Amino acid sequence: MRPRIYISIFATIGIFSARADDDLPKRLNFDHYKGMLDHSPFAVASAVVAPAATPNFAKDLYVTSAAKAPDCDMVTIASTGDKEFKKYLTTCGGPVDGYAIANIEWSDKVGETKVTIGKDGQFATLTFNQQLITQPLPNRPAPGVVPPPLQPGFQKPGQNPGVVAPTPHVRGTIQRNPQPQPQPPPPDAEQ
Repeated sequence: MRPRIYISIFATIGIFSARADDDLPKRLNFDHYKGMLDHSPFAVASAVVAPAATPNFAKDLYVTSAAKAPDCDMVTIASTGDKEFKKYLTTCGGPVDGYAIANIEWSDKVGETKVTIGKDGQFATLTFNQQLITQPLPNRPAPGVVPPPLQPGFQKPGQNPGVVAPTPHVRGTIQRNPQPQPQPPPPDAEQ
């Protein structure tokens, strides 16, 4: 009886395994979906690639000085990135290393003059560096601060206390319209 049971179990397993192979679908080739992928109505639109931006030639440039003259105007430009960069431009001269003045908007207010410069067909408007304008100059008091008068023999605070500062030379007052001084009478000549 046992052999019959084993035979029937193996026969049943063989039938189900044969049916299981038929139930699973065959894997389709991916080329089957290529048409849908190429012409899908739900595809994300491709972003238009912007042309590579050319670097701004005046990104770090600022005006250090501007002056009017009867013949031509003069401007000095410098860079915050390169401390050695300084260009002296004039309206009467040609370009300097490719930099040229296109326009100057003069202002009566300090630090508000605007200079438009050009280089290689590109233009940029430069202004004064506001950080440099607002900071006090070294060894000079800030605007509105009156320094105390120096007295001979005293040194300025902050100097080396071990070294005595020499007394500064002070010139006497010069009169605008000097009055003739009376001359003392000549000594009597003994004859």
